[in-house]
Amino acid sequence: SDDNDDDDDDDEIERYDRGEKHTRDRGRVEDKDRSNGEREQRRDRKDRERSDGDAKHRRNKGDDELKERGADGMEKENNEYSKPQKQPLMQEGNLGRTGGVYIPPFKLARMMKEVQDKSSPEFQRLTWDALRKSINGLVNKVNATNIKNIIPELFAENLIRGRGLFCRSCMKSQMASPNFTDVFAALVAVVNTKFPEVGELLLRRIVLQLKRAYKRNDKPQLLAAVKFIAHLVNQKVAHEIIALELLTVLLENPTDDSVEVAVGFVTECGSLLQDLSPQGLHGIFERFRGILHEGEIDKRVQFLIEGLFAIRKAKFQGHQAVRPELDLVEEEDQLTHELSLNDPIDPEIALDIFKPDPDFLESEKRYEDLKRTILGDESEDEDGSGAGSDNGDDEDDEDDEDDEEDEEQMKIKDATETNLVNLRRTIYLTIMSSVDFEEAGHKLLKIKLEPGQEERTYLRYYGLLGQRFCMINKVYQENFDQCFVQQYSMIHRLETNKLRNVAKFFAHLLGTDALPWHVLAYIRLTEEDTTSSSRIFIKILFQELSEHLGIRLLNERLTDPTMQESFESIFPKDNPKNTRFAINFFTSIGLGGITENLREYLKNMPRIIMQQQKPVSESEDESGSSGSSDSDSSGSGSESDSRSESESESTSSEDSERSERRQKRRRRD
Repeated sequence: SDDNDDDDDDDEIERYDRGEKHTRDRGRVEDKDRSNGEREQRRDRKDRERSDGDAKHRRNKGDDELKERGADGMEKENNEYSKPQKQPLMQEGNLGRTGGVYIPPFKLARMMKEVQDKSSPEFQRLTWDALRKSINGLVNKVNATNIKNIIPELFAENLIRGRGLFCRSCMKSQMASPNFTDVFAALVAVVNTKFPEVGELLLRRIVLQLKRAYKRNDKPQLLAAVKFIAHLVNQKVAHEIIALELLTVLLENPTDDSVEVAVGFVTECGSLLQDLSPQGLHGIFERFRGILHEGEIDKRVQFLIEGLFAIRKAKFQGHQAVRPELDLVEEEDQLTHELSLNDPIDPEIALDIFKPDPDFLESEKRYEDLKRTILGDESEDEDGSGAGSDNGDDEDDEDDEDDEEDEEQMKIKDATETNLVNLRRTIYLTIMSSVDFEEAGHKLLKIKLEPGQEERTYLRYYGLLGQRFCMINKVYQENFDQCFVQQYSMIHRLETNKLRNVAKFFAHLLGTDALPWHVLAYIRLTEEDTTSSSRIFIKILFQELSEHLGIRLLNERLTDPTMQESFESIFPKDNPKNTRFAINFFTSIGLGGITENLREYLKNMPRIIMQQQKPVSESEDESGSSGSSDSDSSGSGSESDSRSESESESTSSEDSERSERRQKRRRRD
């Protein structure tokens, strides 16, 4: 046992010695590493001191040179150094692509005042920098509440010269703040009405950015570009064909990311596509349905597609195309650009870079004239508003009178058409809040209504309202007369539902004598002068009149001898072909009873033609010899007898046909 204890003690001593040696070795390694680190720090410190010394030497050398240059122009006994001369604030070499060093606004304004030559490249560079900063500032601070105030300030800048800067600023701001995409799209829509080349340039750049992001698999940039295009389609700056092309490309080879981007795109502009291209949107949703049934995409994306179908079922409620506060442009004023994804695109990057313009002053003058036409004479009034403030009391009174005259003469043109939107809202709320049409008519007469206001959807309520207007004032009657002519000339552009509503509205006005019946003279019922749309319009118009008045009263109105001149175009008698066409038309729509006079005229037309030719033949017979006239007289007597017999037979046949018609009508009744 003692031997075993001794062996254990020896083992412990050996382990202790081994551990102590290991700790000593590790301490040596750490000391070595520490010494190496200190050596590197000393080397870095010496390098910094050496570089600081060189820099100090260079500064001292520069100070000595400045002192020597400053001391040359002073007296030797003063022994003072003069201040170095100021370097010119503008140097062409110091100005790079982005405008060089930052210049404060006050110093930039002072530099622009110091420049004598307004057409020099230096002055053009300064105005370019000021234009870039102004456009960036206006685009960055625009939102839904102040967009109406930002738009006049934006038009005050030279958007023709800075169209590249404007497009670049809009794309950068939209990329940084995708939630404000609809605001930027509304801003671009307003600018596009006055400068279509700016809207087209922006659309081309966004499409190019979209194609690049799609090739590079850059999802954030692709989402931003897709959202911008969706809202440009909502504002009708871009045609809906580009939306359908984009969705086709995204869903051709579906992946999780491409399907997600497509779902977001349809969510943004699906409401507009449902109205403009329902068949195209139906095809897109069928493709979504096929992808969902295949089940090859992720569960999360499948849930997104199901949510999109729920939004479509709810008719895109909560995802309207344009918010009311951003609906600033009328449909007829907007210019839509048709661009395809397969078209070659030139982004015109050179417009973002400053280039001297040899005709700079002329270009600026032309834009000033254009700005006055867009914004009015506000700038001129503001320039002359503060003149004469230091004169006496008499001059102040004269200035006040002049200012009042200027205010009376000043006419502000609302490019956003906010007043028109508010007027439509007021008319709608007035009609909906009235008990009956008479109350609505009295309320609407108190509003300053502009000519040409009309409602798209027809109800009998609106017919009574139009009747009330026509009965109160003849001005409305004349306006509805003009509307009838305009609607009939453009009837081929309307859909069948809208065409039916227009026909019912005017039929109500004619049936209640609110509109004079001479407006029917604008309609010419022949095969050559009518189209399928105009025939549908005439059909619905006369069917509604027969329901309002009845076939008997309608026939009496149409046979009124005082109005026959107005009805000659509807019941033509110039050509048997046109007469037969009118008879067949009214018979096919169930109103053959109003064509009885026309049928009689068609039957008697050969006799009328013969009677018209009879004086001509008699004049020719009188020019012949007397002998021949005697022989002809006996023959003519026999012919007259035969004609009288034929006429009596025709009248008897007509009477029999009339009796048969009356019996048939009695049986039907």
